[in-house]
Amino acid sequence: MKNESGKTGRGPGDWRGQMRAAWRSPDALKERFPSMRVTDAMRAAAARFPMAVTPHYASLVRTPDFSDPVFAQCVPSPGELVEAPWASADPLGEVPSTPVPHLVRRYPDRAVLLAATSCACYCRHCFRKRVSGAPDAAISPSELAAAAGWLRTRPEVSDVLVSGGDPLTLSDSRIRGILETLASVPSVRVVRVGSRLPAVLPQRFTPALVRILAAPARRPGGPAVYLMAHFNHARELSPESLAAMRELVDRGVPVCSQTVLLRGVNDDADTLEELFRALYHARIRPYYLFQSDLAPGIEHLRTPLETGPRLMRELRARLSGPALPNFCLDPPGGGGKIELSPDSVVRRSPGATLLRNGRGEEFLYPDPDPSAGGVR
Repeated sequence: MKNESGKTGRGPGDWRGQMRAAWRSPDALKERFPSMRVTDAMRAAAARFPMAVTPHYASLVRTPDFSDPVFAQCVPSPGELVEAPWASADPLGEVPSTPVPHLVRRYPDRAVLLAATSCACYCRHCFRKRVSGAPDAAISPSELAAAAGWLRTRPEVSDVLVSGGDPLTLSDSRIRGILETLASVPSVRVVRVGSRLPAVLPQRFTPALVRILAAPARRPGGPAVYLMAHFNHARELSPESLAAMRELVDRGVPVCSQTVLLRGVNDDADTLEELFRALYHARIRPYYLFQSDLAPGIEHLRTPLETGPRLMRELRARLSGPALPNFCLDPPGGGGKIELSPDSVVRRSPGATLLRNGRGEEFLYPDPDPSAGGVR
């Protein structure tokens, strides 16, 4: 794909070169997109929250302004300067749920390991800016050992999500060490790796990294490893991204996708249908559609809460079950995910329930006849 200057703009093929070549200010990005208008408010937003745009992700931009769904996700906006009274640096209440450094436990059977603070591309809708906005750092060997030690004392925790920042910005050896350490905890049966790199830096998925991600599940008794990707728009499913995900799936690593509902990016049924259908065809499971969290600097991207259920109602009439994610939100201050289902129940009355499908048609579903008895 060519940019407006006529250059292909794919950037260095090596993933480290892509990260080194990332644009880190609006003025620097203007070198790539000469017609891009840079304002003082954009500069102020970049000073408040860090910016990085890889050459690969920039190549997906078609129009260098905020009407473009890729541009809007990676370039600082004046809207980020809005100070919402409900915004919190820790909207999910992770800090109080941190028993040892880098480990968050908000559910009885699951924990999150925050392995890195760096990202290849800083998403403007990030809910964990307190981490991703910090100086680049990674979990140390002693901190990893302490987290594993805590997990050994909590055998009910069987599922660990490795997140950050983006853990796949670490070196192969560091990633291998994290996976091997978690695999050494007998009670850990599932390791999920959360990453935005499938969309913004697919070059990271080298044959070596694919082997590392596939290795634990191939060992007898080893945990299952999932990649939790993050795609918000069908344009992010570039040929490079699809090829990388295909390699993982072919090697036995299931790939799921989490999507955030973003105003002006994907908050219409046609856009989401195209995304979820493309993911489904690529053997990537659409897993969650998230309502934006109450984090600083994202008011301009948040949608009203009524938007998500309305869109899900439309999508249920268009897509088969495996292509539909669950629509969820994390309530302010923690408490765990809440699934918000489409309003399919119109009315309940004695003996029957009135239902509505995705096309707006209504159906009466009767309760069982009490005279028939039955086993309770």
